[in-house]
Amino acid sequence: MAKLRVRVPASTSNLGPGFDLLGLALGLFVEVSLEPIQAVRHRLSLPSAPTDQATTWPLERNLVLGAYEAAFRAVGRTPLPAHFRATSQVPVARGLGSSGAATAAGLLLAAAVLGDEAPDMGALHELGISLEGHPDNVTASLFGGCTLCLPASERAREQHRTALVHQEVADSLGFAVAWSDATLSTERARAVLPASVPLEDAIENPRRLAMLLEGLRTGDPELLSIGSVDRLHQRYRMPLIPGGAEALAAARAAGAFATAINGSGSSLLAIGPRDRSGELAEVLASTLALHDSGAVGQALELVEGTPVVEAG
Repeated sequence: MAKLRVRVPASTSNLGPGFDLLGLALGLFVEVSLEPIQAVRHRLSLPSAPTDQATTWPLERNLVLGAYEAAFRAVGRTPLPAHFRATSQVPVARGLGSSGAATAAGLLLAAAVLGDEAPDMGALHELGISLEGHPDNVTASLFGGCTLCLPASERAREQHRTALVHQEVADSLGFAVAWSDATLSTERARAVLPASVPLEDAIENPRRLAMLLEGLRTGDPELLSIGSVDRLHQRYRMPLIPGGAEALAAARAAGAFATAINGSGSSLLAIGPRDRSGELAEVLASTLALHDSGAVGQALELVEGTPVVEAG
């Protein structure tokens, strides 16, 4: 087994009405390397965990090891011991898919080590969803670009594998994200969602999603604007994000075509003209900073394609 490394993108999900379905790979990365060791157990080093992740990033790194071992066990093999080194640019508990990226990294490294014995990408994908518990972030991290995913568990009666669609995204679009010191766990964000919603809300979301997907494909500002409106989760989660509503409104006023909570929060997303994504990131961050300290904004690129495991 040679020394290997992989660089896996973060992701935003939902994008408004695409609840637990729609994911988008963005240019913040989890990077993991491994090399073989003569030992019984794995070793893991975290040479440069960001200071705001000093206590939480170790929880994410365990997902790397868990996914690596799960891929081996899926083909009846005992995991080969390795020394892992992991770094991350992805803020934890902000809705940018740090756990999905960590899971994808472990799966891809295991597949590279297993070689011809490795599960195919479809099987790795299903394994990643089962480990994550939901499909949107891990799908985008594994395949890149913009993805829509319906897990096999939702199609059991049809006896098919997970359904995956790759959504085209116009080159003219740019993406801006921002987050503050306020974290928000998926569990807490899901706890505020109602057990049922009015029929008109259930009807409205798929209509908006159809408009959003065409807006992403064409870059049409009007379709993106009307298509990013959500009726299932954002209104319930927004009070958990200090300054969130004000920041999204400010981004819209500054020219964003669409805005959303990243995943379950607490970070925020703005989609607009590519040449203005830096400005939109600054607007999001500066508005968040009025309500919570340590706000950060970044313009990010869409990341296409499955991450490549490289030697060295």
